[in-house]
Amino acid sequence: MNTPPIVRGDIDGFFGLFVDNLLQLMLIILLGPLCGLSAEFTTGTILPGAAVSLLVGNLFYAWQARQLAKQTGRADITALPYGINTVSLIAFVFLIMAPVYRENVAALGEKAAGHLAWQVGLYATLFCAVMEIIGAFLADFVRRNTPRAALLSALAGIAITFIAMGFIFRLFANPLLAIVPLFIILISYAGRMKLPFGLPAGLVAVIVGTLIAWMAHLFGHDLFAPPPICATVGLHLPKPAITDAFALILSPLGLKYMAIIFPMGLFNIIGSLQNLESAEAAGDRFPTKPSLLVNGLGSLAAACFGSPFPTTIYIGHPGWKAMGARSAYSTLNGLAITALCLSGGIGMVLHIIPIDVTLGILLWIGIIITAQAFQEVPKSHALAVAVGLIPALAAWALYLMESTARASGGNLYAPATLSALTADDLYIHGILTLSQGYILTSILLAASVVHIIERHFQRAAGWLLLAALFSFVGLIHSYTLTPNGPAPNFTPPAAWQFALTYAIVAVIMLLLHFTRDKLDTTTH
Repeated sequence: MNTPPIVRGDIDGFFGLFVDNLLQLMLIILLGPLCGLSAEFTTGTILPGAAVSLLVGNLFYAWQARQLAKQTGRADITALPYGINTVSLIAFVFLIMAPVYRENVAALGEKAAGHLAWQVGLYATLFCAVMEIIGAFLADFVRRNTPRAALLSALAGIAITFIAMGFIFRLFANPLLAIVPLFIILISYAGRMKLPFGLPAGLVAVIVGTLIAWMAHLFGHDLFAPPPICATVGLHLPKPAITDAFALILSPLGLKYMAIIFPMGLFNIIGSLQNLESAEAAGDRFPTKPSLLVNGLGSLAAACFGSPFPTTIYIGHPGWKAMGARSAYSTLNGLAITALCLSGGIGMVLHIIPIDVTLGILLWIGIIITAQAFQEVPKSHALAVAVGLIPALAAWALYLMESTARASGGNLYAPATLSALTADDLYIHGILTLSQGYILTSILLAASVVHIIERHFQRAAGWLLLAALFSFVGLIHSYTLTPNGPAPNFTPPAAWQFALTYAIVAVIMLLLHFTRDKLDTTTH
């Protein structure tokens, strides 16, 4: 097979993935002060470490796609997208690193407390990396025995809530700046229209949006406020941070946050499986073990070189494939992001390009993943996909309620607030229980419904018994309220009511299995 090393779709895919990665790096810079991390430390230590992990993964997944293309004789293989895990980034900052900084800043001072928060973040990333590496040897079994509708519906739940809805409000808050680039993306990708001169839609969308912003600025209408360039531009080479990554390996401080770290590691493994299933549904079947193993090694490299944020196989492979991207887009992204991280140039880019003009690309990814969950399963399984969306909607509702409470200066978890919300028929405790471990809950419920639809009642019973076990040990539905929100509760019997409920339904399924032939005979 003789194919060019780079095609036009790779340019489109590169801009989409580059923008996605750039947003994560922007968040790291903007959220660093919450953890006591200065822009100089972030630029000089964390971003170069992130560059190592991103380069390793992007180059591997590009190579993997080329190998699959050679094996299958197909020229349309699209590399798995890869980057920093957004959910882990947010969770580690707000639930681990920022609390560590706040609790220790008075006693240690700002610099030392920030350094400790960074070490705890490295510890969390290191633990997640180990989980991902171990999971690489077990995940293929899970992938073979989990219905596609279960994996894709959980992924679609994240896509339609935390990705699509997370950006759509910002797009409509600044329509002139954000919606024009969005429709350029939709015309090209959804309408499959070629732009003049064969220009890539991602590049055109960013250029048009940026021109609108700066033209409006010239005429006295500031559609965005360019942030100050907050770090020194220059060469910032990666620095080994192995000692810091292992500094808290047996420390009670590290173990204190295991209730957050372990679910995030599990989330990363399941998310990678979902994304592999998503890629297969789009036509590209990648082997599970090496895909997850390199993902874990990328997170390990991040921790050992100073980045407290795990990497992951990204959601959105079908979106990049629809753009016509192949393998080169991943290589280009790895090289470009590395150059920006090592040069300190990310702050300068964000000073020039409004973030809003890039969000249409991410919205497109969220929409196409949601659509795929319904399109790539048997028509009768659409009901299971719909059921699988519900836990993510609960998690999104809780996020909105928490954000509203903080913005108003209140506390969602004050006893009086919780009581009032329950009295107003919002059933806050139902939202809380459904949102805890929502990815696992989505998979368990959707898989059960698939087997009920197919009348494989014994298999449905197996998934329900697994739900009962997970409820009992606290992986789903269980929480302990703290002033900062719900924290996982892994002390059995954690969510015992749910464990008992699922067990009862599992027994009903087994009874149906053993009496099905008799019932069928009676019915007909």
